[in-house]
Amino acid sequence: MNDFSTASLFGILILLLVCSAFFSGSETSMMAINRHRLNHLIRKGNKSAKLTAQLLGKIDKLLGSILLGNTLLNVAAATLTEFIVLRLYGHNELVMLIGTLLITLMLLIFSEILPKIIAASYPERIALPSSYLLTPLITLFHPVVSVAGGIVKGVLWLLRIKVQTDQSKQKITLEELRGMVLEAEHFLPRKHQKMLLNLVDLERITVNDVMIPRNQIESLNINADEDALREQIITCHHTLLPVYADTPGNILGILHIKRIPALFQEGNFNTTELRDVLQEPYFIPSDTPLLQQLQQFQERHTRMGLVVDEYGELLGLVTLENILEEIVGEFTTQSPSQTGKFLRQEDGSILLEGSTTLRELNRKLGLHLPMDSAKTLNGLILEQLEDIPETGTSLKIAGYPIEIIQTQDRIVKVARLFPQQVQKQ
Repeated sequence: MNDFSTASLFGILILLLVCSAFFSGSETSMMAINRHRLNHLIRKGNKSAKLTAQLLGKIDKLLGSILLGNTLLNVAAATLTEFIVLRLYGHNELVMLIGTLLITLMLLIFSEILPKIIAASYPERIALPSSYLLTPLITLFHPVVSVAGGIVKGVLWLLRIKVQTDQSKQKITLEELRGMVLEAEHFLPRKHQKMLLNLVDLERITVNDVMIPRNQIESLNINADEDALREQIITCHHTLLPVYADTPGNILGILHIKRIPALFQEGNFNTTELRDVLQEPYFIPSDTPLLQQLQQFQERHTRMGLVVDEYGELLGLVTLENILEEIVGEFTTQSPSQTGKFLRQEDGSILLEGSTTLRELNRKLGLHLPMDSAKTLNGLILEQLEDIPETGTSLKIAGYPIEIIQTQDRIVKVARLFPQQVQKQ
């Protein structure tokens, strides 16, 4: 050191600070880089991205090498500062103290805080080029890092702490994925963002949440008069109709309307011929997730199923359209039985059918009615009252005043809801 001039020593000190800043920035950028963006660059053939992913695949060696290099440089900078102070001022304790405080401040500002802030702001720009320098350094520091890493693993084993060493294969939860979609609002149209959110939610929604209730299913009683059957088939608004015998729960099969014209033309329309053209019914457990059911429809090449409970009792019906509506929203084509569920009044209230599903109310009107157990407005009211409903009874659910307008056979047929904030449909 005595062979170097004071100016050269200051130059070496600055170089040590810069190198220390490189290690600090590299560490932060490697930890902050977006793994999904990194995987995208790898698929495009970016060489620096591949190198970065390889480094993140052995995170223990990466961090060990960075910390070793950073520590060596900081110690060297402190030692060199002490040597410079001794050369300029001799053994002066006050000056030594001031020199120690100055080099500590310099390391803190220029080798730690500043590079880490920059690296956290632009992780991709720092991490990708840094991978070319860090790769040979990991090889160089391998012996020391291996010994230190072995000691660390031993301590972690004693503490029963499990760590994930491959950071390049991080898994994200549905909530994290949902958060990513929400954060992309500046890059996606509002409608597309809503569709993606609905698609993420398919895993937590079951067919029981979107099915058409049993009492709203249009079906055929094969034991009915043939003229009545003919009239019902001609006037129906559906392509597929469940066919039952005597009771709606006794399903015999599914009738595809496209097979009926041939029977009408041949003049062979009767219950026997009708039985022959029925398709085998497809039953679905009520707790089946929508995403799984969507895949089942695709594999079975069908688009309608009958929802049953654990005892095989018919609960309702779900179609491919029901699931698609959960993703893209309602279709414009609706049968008369599906319209008129919402009737707005001049005072701001809304008349609702008791059979309307809570999910539909929340989605269309922007409400926040609880869906923990009850699935329809009628079920929610009965759950809250714990009694047979009577016309004129009023109650408040989730902050929304509700008045029972019409009842029939111990169920709520029509109710009036006074929403606090109703979104336009």
